[in-house]
Amino acid sequence: MNKPKIVVLDGFTLNPGDLNWDGVRALGECQVHDRTAPEEIVVRAAGATIVFTNKTPLTRATLAALPDVKYIGVLATGYNIVDVAAAKERGIPVTNTPTYGSPAVAQMAFSLILELTHHVGHHAQTVREGRWSRSKDFCYWDSPLVELQGLTLGIVGYGNIGQSVARVGRAFGMKILTYSLPELPSSDEARFVDCDTLFRESDIVSLHCPLMDDNRGMVNARRLALMKPTAFLINTSRGPLVVEQDLADALNTGRIAGAGLDVLAVEPPRPDNPLLTAQRCFITPHIAWATRAARSRLMGIAVDNLAAFLAGTPKNVVNP
Repeated sequence: MNKPKIVVLDGFTLNPGDLNWDGVRALGECQVHDRTAPEEIVVRAAGATIVFTNKTPLTRATLAALPDVKYIGVLATGYNIVDVAAAKERGIPVTNTPTYGSPAVAQMAFSLILELTHHVGHHAQTVREGRWSRSKDFCYWDSPLVELQGLTLGIVGYGNIGQSVARVGRAFGMKILTYSLPELPSSDEARFVDCDTLFRESDIVSLHCPLMDDNRGMVNARRLALMKPTAFLINTSRGPLVVEQDLADALNTGRIAGAGLDVLAVEPPRPDNPLLTAQRCFITPHIAWATRAARSRLMGIAVDNLAAFLAGTPKNVVNP
């Protein structure tokens, strides 16, 4: 039996050189591209039965031009980059890679939280610049230092990542609110509330939900107006959950105390994105998922997904 032709459209971010594609190559004739521009997709994937993508879009029109494709593996948890309905109509299962990044994303969410509450980077820079050496006192700080114990952490989305974040929050002595669909019963570990109540009562709101049609722009001027002026917003989920101009306005007017973002609506961002110059806004370049340990788990899940499909028992299918 001939091995299937496998094409990886954009493999660089998953494997910039510290991992390998041996598991995928063992399952077929594999060609890996670091990046693929939209106009290159059809040419590169022509004749392939297996296509892997991370952020390269596979639209209805693109799929129509690739009649040999029988399987699409998304090298991420979110799969909105693929027209899953069009794939289903063509009998193409689309799989994702869930759970691989929960520890890493939870760690990143708290990296942003701790930067906002203790301003470690700023104060370390002032020491490097000699300010402590010139100080009349044995210590100084330029912004309020915020203790997490006793504060309320509101988590939007209570899947694997949201629950991981909640565990870290509880370790800091925080109270946990969560909004999630479907709603789960409240417990000693977390109290489930409606979305507006979460924004109103939380000291820190952290987003951990997939991007859907009904939650696009859910963090808007109205919801930001519900937040405490001392509250912080964290987004390590999906950029389009936030109306960026509304958040920039809230930050620049002091409506909320700060934001920590690892994702933006368009990535890489346009130079005129209002959040790039917003006050008290820390932005990192979508790296929450990117620890080597997390990427290694992702690679393993992607290989297992493909092996299961080839064995006739597909798993992690998002368009059954």
